[in-house]
Amino acid sequence: MNRTFSRRQALAQLGMTLGAMALPRSGYSNELGQPILLPRRQSSPDRKITAITLGAGARGNTYGNYALQYPKELDIVGAAEPIDLRRDRYRDKHDIAEENLFTTWEHVFEREKFADAVIISTPDDLHYGPCMAALEAGYDILLEKPISPTAEECRDILRLSKKMGAVVAVCHVLRYAPYFEKLREIIHSGVLGKVVSMNHFEPIGNVHMAHSFVRGNWHNSKETTPIILAKSCHDMDIMRWLLGTSCKEIHALGNLSWFHAGNAPEGSTARCMDGCTHEAQCPYSALKIYYRERDWTYVFDLPDDPAEHGDAILEYLRTTNYGRCVYHMDNDQQDHYTCNMQFDDDVTATFNMEAFTSYYGRRTRVMGSLGDIVGDMQSFVHTDFLTGERTEWKQESDGHGGGDFRLVHDWVRAVAQKDPSLLTSTIGASIESHLMAFAAERSRKGGTVERVV
Repeated sequence: MNRTFSRRQALAQLGMTLGAMALPRSGYSNELGQPILLPRRQSSPDRKITAITLGAGARGNTYGNYALQYPKELDIVGAAEPIDLRRDRYRDKHDIAEENLFTTWEHVFEREKFADAVIISTPDDLHYGPCMAALEAGYDILLEKPISPTAEECRDILRLSKKMGAVVAVCHVLRYAPYFEKLREIIHSGVLGKVVSMNHFEPIGNVHMAHSFVRGNWHNSKETTPIILAKSCHDMDIMRWLLGTSCKEIHALGNLSWFHAGNAPEGSTARCMDGCTHEAQCPYSALKIYYRERDWTYVFDLPDDPAEHGDAILEYLRTTNYGRCVYHMDNDQQDHYTCNMQFDDDVTATFNMEAFTSYYGRRTRVMGSLGDIVGDMQSFVHTDFLTGERTEWKQESDGHGGGDFRLVHDWVRAVAQKDPSLLTSTIGASIESHLMAFAAERSRKGGTVERVV
C-alpha cells in the first residue's frame, strides 16, 4: 500500500476533504430510471472522437448519451443493432447516416475503418467476436463487462490489444464513482494503519434478481455467463482495486435455493397471466412489477405514445420470459454466493452476493490496525481507534455511484490522446477480476480452494 503521507498528514488532509458532496445530474437516465450524474469537468479533449455503437440496448444508450450531453467531445457516427425499433431510435437520437447503420456487428467490419473507436454493448456472449474484429481493424474500444465468458478469450483480447497498441477500457464503472475513489484514497492514505481484512456485500435486491437472473437475459449461465461474472465481476474488481493488491486464492459457496419448481405454490401457472391463484400475493408477479407498477420496463421496446404502453406490456408478458412464473423458468443462476479470499500482504476478504434483500447499493467494511471504515455507497464513516473520532463522508449516487459518464469522460480523453494511462480500468487492469470469478466458479462447483491464475 502507498503510505507516502504520515498518519498525521493524512488525517489532516481527510479532515479537509471529508463531508457532503453533490454532483450535478444530466438530463438522461440509466436503465433503472435514475438520472445519470455528470462527471467532474476537466479540460476538453484534444479533439472530438467518433465512435460506432454495437448494441443499442440499455447500456449502449447510457454510454451513447454522453455524446448528446457533450457533443463537442464524442460523436456517435454508426450503430449495429438487430432490433429494428432500437436501431431506428438510436439513428434518430444521434443523427446517424443510413449507410452507417447495420443489423449485426459483423457487417460493421465489412467496411473500411470509419471511426476512431467502437463501443461494445452486445450481450455477454457476444463480446469476444466484435472485440477481436475491432482490434484487428485498428479501433480503440469501450468494452462492456464482462470482457468475455472464458479466461482464454479474455487473454486473447488482452494479447491482441497489446499487439495493436489499442486503448481498451473495460466498463468497470465503480472505479470511477466518487464514493469508491474517496474510499480508495483513505485506504491508501495510511490512516487505517495496516489493512487487515475487508468485507464486501452486494445486495442485488429480490425483484432485480427475478428480473435479470430468473426471467431476464442472464437467467441461464450456460447461454450467457455465470452470475459471479455477469453481475459481480464489478465487485471482484472493486475489492482488488481498493486494496491495491492481488487475490491469491479463493473459496466459494452458493446455489439456487429459491427460484425453482420445488418452491412453486400448488396451483401456480406457467405464466402470471394464466389465472394463477397466487398472483395477487406473489412479490414476483409479472403483472404487478411490469404492468401495474410499470417498473423495470426498460427491457421492453414500448411505443412512443404512453397511452399504448399498457397493451404493449401485456403482449410482452404473453410472449416473452418476462411474463413467466419465476418458479417455472429454465434458470440456473445462484441466488446467493459467498467467497472467502486471500490477498497479498496477508489481507483476507469476504464477498457476499445476495438476492433476497429489499435494498440495493454495495456495502463495504475495511478493517485496519488503526481504524476502520463502514460504507454503503451513499456514505461511509471512518473511525480512528486512537481518538475515537468518527468522520462521515456522503455522496449523492445513481445506480453506479456516478461512474457511467465519468468512465466515458476519461475514455474519450484516452482515445483522443492515445494514452491509456488516463484510464483506471484498462483491460490489463481489469482482467484479474475475471480470473477471480473463474476461480470462484471452479471452487463452488468442485468444493475446492482455488488459486487465481
